[in-house]
Amino acid sequence: MLLGVNIDHVATLRNARGESDPDVFEAAKVCLAAGADSITTHLREDRRHIKDNDVALIKNNLNCKLNLEMAVTDEMQNIALNLLPDACCIVPEKRQEVTTEGGLDVFSQKDKVKHFIKPLLDKNIKVSLFIDPDINQVEAAFYTGAKFIELHTGAYSLAFGKNNEEQEFQKLKTSAIYAQNLGLTVNAGHGLNYINVYRMHEIPNLNELNIGHSIISKSIFTGLDSAVKDMLKLINKN
Repeated sequence: MLLGVNIDHVATLRNARGESDPDVFEAAKVCLAAGADSITTHLREDRRHIKDNDVALIKNNLNCKLNLEMAVTDEMQNIALNLLPDACCIVPEKRQEVTTEGGLDVFSQKDKVKHFIKPLLDKNIKVSLFIDPDINQVEAAFYTGAKFIELHTGAYSLAFGKNNEEQEFQKLKTSAIYAQNLGLTVNAGHGLNYINVYRMHEIPNLNELNIGHSIISKSIFTGLDSAVKDMLKLINKN
């Protein structure tokens, strides 16, 4: 499996003082040097962490795959079409939420999403839809023309070690296999950490895990280089 490191929380810490440290660009460089396969940034509408300049610096100055998480808005579509990141992950967004609380409801707005992502696909941007592990959502994602989905692992992560862990895990596994049978490439992420990530090996042919909070949290104690390398050991373990 590939590892995409989400560096949003480096920006959160920087913004707490309104200054320049820690440097988001330098954090991306450390992650890549440690072996990360891509860098993920969520450019939120309210710019609460990652800023426009952050994604521009990474895109224009680092030889890496940049995955831009973004909401279904005209502003974000225009930014993506000008920036031309390697990939865009389309996510739901609420102003009041602390972090993304669930998958994008593609099923109820599949024509809107299809229309929204077409210009991105036309520019050869890899488009992924961040969805809950639900067959209806998988089918809707396939309908839009997206070639990738990212399964929201938040429910599994919250259930880990509890009575409903297996139920939530099987939703992920079933949805992943169903999506792959449709020809979709499957990524996964949200809430994965150094304790619960091992079960992702039980899902066949997962392409990439996007992990941020747990890596940045561990880096406070071990350093970012070690935190990334430790996660890579876990997801590459046979």
